[in-house]
Amino acid sequence: MSILATEQVGHSFHDRWLFKELHFGLQKGDRVALVGINGTGKSTLLKILAEIEIPSEGKVVKEKGIKIGFLSQEPDFTGLRTVNDFIYSSDNEQQQLIKEYETLLASEVIDQVKLAELTDKLSAMEAWEYEHNIKTILNRLQITDFTQDIQSLSGGQKKRLSLAKLLIDDPDIYILDEPTNHLDIETIEWLEKILTTGNKTILLVTHDRYFLDAVCNEIRELDKGNVYVYKGNYTYFLEKKAERETMDVASAEKARNLLRRELEWMRRQPQARGTKSKARIEAFYDLEKKSKGPRKNDTVQLSVKISRQGSKILELHQVTKRFDTKVILKDFSYTFKKYDRIGLAGKNGSGKSTLLQIITGAYSADSGEVVKGDTTVFGYYRQSGLSFQDGDRVLDVVKNVAEYIEMANGDVITASQLLTLFLFPPEKQFNIVKKLSGGEKKRLQLMRVLMSNPNFLILDEPSNDLDIDTLNILEEFLENYSGVLVLVSHDRYLVDKLTDQLFIFEDEGHIQIYNGNYADYKTTLEVQLKGEKDAARVKEKEHFKIEQTEKKKLSYKEQREYETLEIEIESLEKEIDNKQNNLALTTDYDKITHLITELDELRKSLDQKSERWIELAELI
Repeated sequence: MSILATEQVGHSFHDRWLFKELHFGLQKGDRVALVGINGTGKSTLLKILAEIEIPSEGKVVKEKGIKIGFLSQEPDFTGLRTVNDFIYSSDNEQQQLIKEYETLLASEVIDQVKLAELTDKLSAMEAWEYEHNIKTILNRLQITDFTQDIQSLSGGQKKRLSLAKLLIDDPDIYILDEPTNHLDIETIEWLEKILTTGNKTILLVTHDRYFLDAVCNEIRELDKGNVYVYKGNYTYFLEKKAERETMDVASAEKARNLLRRELEWMRRQPQARGTKSKARIEAFYDLEKKSKGPRKNDTVQLSVKISRQGSKILELHQVTKRFDTKVILKDFSYTFKKYDRIGLAGKNGSGKSTLLQIITGAYSADSGEVVKGDTTVFGYYRQSGLSFQDGDRVLDVVKNVAEYIEMANGDVITASQLLTLFLFPPEKQFNIVKKLSGGEKKRLQLMRVLMSNPNFLILDEPSNDLDIDTLNILEEFLENYSGVLVLVSHDRYLVDKLTDQLFIFEDEGHIQIYNGNYADYKTTLEVQLKGEKDAARVKEKEHFKIEQTEKKKLSYKEQREYETLEIEIESLEKEIDNKQNNLALTTDYDKITHLITELDELRKSLDQKSERWIELAELI
């Protein structure tokens, strides 16, 4: 039984129906990935299910008491000022206590009475583990300054803050729109473990195929207003999708051929006999609808000319860069060669984008030298996105670069023809750019970069917001790209497929050059870590053996003490027996008192010597 579902839902956007009469349900424990090309309405459907957006028709139903958590591509922080205000919900008593406790600890003068009171309350509510979990999540997502104004955060920081809040709240249903955007690879792998722990119900949109395979057990494709369900991993989805598309193309081609004949019949049909052929006329309109199905060439076409490249491409000599006291790059040197395919890896803020800015001349190095070859032409796909004016049309954005473009085979085509190859049909080319979906804007940005015919291509997080179909086309293009490729991406699949060398950004501005892709690097790290653990275990065993050996050996002094104690204990026991016998024979009160005092002293001495004797005996 579904705990969240749509009933005959339909939604239109800019006078175009994204979907109609759509049924989409989630059962407890489902972990579903929603895929589809940009502009099909994936993000809109997520917002409708999360009750953020009201559908044009139909409704959403959910099980009573179900709590839904929604991670948007562009989080909304309306009415909230600081990080603290957002993280700790006003209606959650545990979170409010933790907030009060953390605020008190951060104050200059700590009210000890108040601290004791809060400590008791947190213990009574068993909130200490919850407090530890909150801190772990926040630290992992690099959120440390809780007094920081939300408006001062970058887009990536806002996305991580929104994700942290969602994980802390731990809702019944997780609805996630591109959760891996702005996360480094280590954090993505950590997030995979969290989402697959426990019987979580998850619906997500992601371009990250490794993440999709690790988290989801079902894929649903939204295509032309219909939902297709695939019970399996990404590879299974690709196989079945290819089969379905082949059948759809064949069916549409058959319908188009039949439509031509029916169209001739419709034109010849006398008006007076129209009522006699009503069923055939209705069948004609149904056939016309089917004929609008997919065609064989309905995919993005990436094929542009590459500028000639000379022997000198780009050289970095002892490059150093710092911001304030933080060293980003330190004495880094590298000579780029033809056909270099380099991936940049490291935590967020480690300096990857800074290196790209130095390479392209946007930043100057504090010291060192950057030497660019005369024939080197950069193509830089920036993470920041497409720059445009509010009134710009899609066609204008391309024409601002060039009216005509030379393709790889030597053909010269117009800007409009190139847009059509990138799945922007003529009717869409006159749309305002700001009305495009996030993925469509990214596709347009990628096209503009490739129009400059670069022979040194820099891609900074190219997979963010691109649909998987476009990513597959991009990968195919890049696999055959003959220029230098420098790639920054948290998409491990993309890095593995397109690079054969890594720049690993480490602490203090150091960059390690590794020959191999990310999968190779991960394997190397695992082998290294296993070796370190094995070495530590061997060392621990050796230390234990030495410790045990040392315990079994007594020093000469301890050996003499042990032997002396045996004699002393025996003597004390005899003396105690004699005193007890004397005590039994005497009736003198003073003598009895004296004997009892002596016996107490002797027993104390016996106990002390016996304990010491046992310690030495254990060592032996």
